[in-house]
Formats: sequence, structure tokens, C-alpha cells
Amino acid sequence: MNADRTPLFCDAALAERIERVDVQLVTKASEAAHRRRPGGPGFLIPVAGGVASFAEEGSPFNKVAGLGFGGVPDAAALDEIERAFAACRAPVQVELPHLADPAIGACLSERGYRLESFENVLGRAIRDDSERVTPPRITVRPSGDDEFDAWLAVQADAAAHPDTQGVPWHEDFPREVYLRAERDMAAAGVRRYAALWDGVLAGGGGLRLAEGVAQFTGAGTAPAYRRRGVQAALLAARLADATAAGCDVAVIVTQPASKSQQNAQRRGFDLLYTRAVLVRQP
Repeated sequence: MNADRTPLFCDAALAERIERVDVQLVTKASEAAHRRRPGGPGFLIPVAGGVASFAEEGSPFNKVAGLGFGGVPDAAALDEIERAFAACRAPVQVELPHLADPAIGACLSERGYRLESFENVLGRAIRDDSERVTPPRITVRPSGDDEFDAWLAVQADAAAHPDTQGVPWHEDFPREVYLRAERDMAAAGVRRYAALWDGVLAGGGGLRLAEGVAQFTGAGTAPAYRRRGVQAALLAARLADATAAGCDVAVIVTQPASKSQQNAQRRGFDLLYTRAVLVRQP
């Protein structure tokens, strides 16, 4: 990594594009969940440039994403969303970028939303020097449908034993819910990558490309293979493919001060903005 490089500056236009792409992912994954369970509870409600999504009980896609750059939602819109989540016996969780219109945070606070956590959005400009470099003994390749179950098992094991560095995730998902969510992301167009250590499946990650944004999703390493460069190799491989696809920015979401954030910053990612996680109980 070039120590003299200029950090990526995130203005409101870039943040809006990243949030818009995230809304697309949440929407497509939620739609996939609804297809799996026709007739089950679920909804997608557009709101002020974002979306309120309920995929299924306990899903990580049960949230309001993308608020901040399409105006302040009015009381009627928020009433509708809160009623919809309450009907599903679920809290309303809003992920609000700190670059959003400040009036939105004030509005949510007045309605009883409470700050529960934060997550960081990191990014880096994609240039032609993004090479696919892997340490010895590690191989990274696309992961096909023939090993989907094995890939899912490694990802689920990694999620069940999170790295304890930094601020912990504010959510904990049962294994079956996590597996279904990963399948829904695949249906939403997320490409899967496998990392092998001496030929053994040791970790994996996802990549979705939209509007010039490369979204890095679902990265995980089996506990026995951590601290060996697996995630660095997965990052490098996905960066190379994003470069080849013509993307201009790569994005990854991490918990503050986590090992994932540290790994990303070592690969040239910069902290672009932070999302506040605001929750209102039904």
C-alpha cells in the first residue's frame, strides 16, 4: 500500500450512492425471503429515498435502510412503518448515516427511537493497481453452487465465533436464520468467494457490483485459520475483480475498531462515515 496516497473523501453525493446501493441489496434480499415463504409476513415500504424491510422473523434485513438523503420522512410515513413492524412483533431498526440530514435524527428521537449501536462504512477508490495477491498456502477463487452448503457452513461457523476485538455486533442471529439470509443475498446477486488453506476451505466472502460500487459482504474465516492472511487474500481478490468490472469505489461495513476494520484499513480502505443504529420497540 502506498503511504503517500490521498485518502478517499466521502461527500454527500458518494454517501447517497453507497446508501442507494445498500437499499437495492436489502430490497432484493428481502424479496428473495418473501419468495421462499409465500403468504408469510413480510413487507417493503419505500420511505424518503430509503426502504423499510421485513424479510422474515429474526432476519438481518429487518430494518430501515437508506434514510438521510431524500428528505425527512413525514409522520404519516413513519406511522405506517411502525404499524407494519408492530404487526410483525418486531422493533423498528433504523441505520442512519452521520452525513444524513440532522433533522431525521431529531425526528426519530422525538418518536422514541433510542441509540443502540454504531457501524462503520469504509471505502477506497479503485485504481488499476488492485492486484490479486495471496500469501503462500492460500488460494482464493469463485465459489460455485456445488460447494454452497460447505461455504455456508464455514461462514456460519465464523459468525458463531466472532472476533472479540472492537465493539461487538449489536445483533446475534441463530444459525438457521443466518444461513437463510446468506442464501437470500446470493439470490440478490452477491457473488461468493472461497479461500482455501492448503486446499481446505478456510473462509469466504461476497461481492456485489452496482452503480460503480463494489460491496464487500459476508466475509468470514473459520476460527482455526484466523490470523493467517485469509481475509487479506479475500479482499485482494475481490478488489481485483471489482477493478476489472470497472467499479470506481469499494465499500465494506464493519464494527468500530474490529479486526475486520483493521484488515480493511491495511488494504487501503478509509473510514467514510458511521451509521447510528436507532431502535424503537413495538
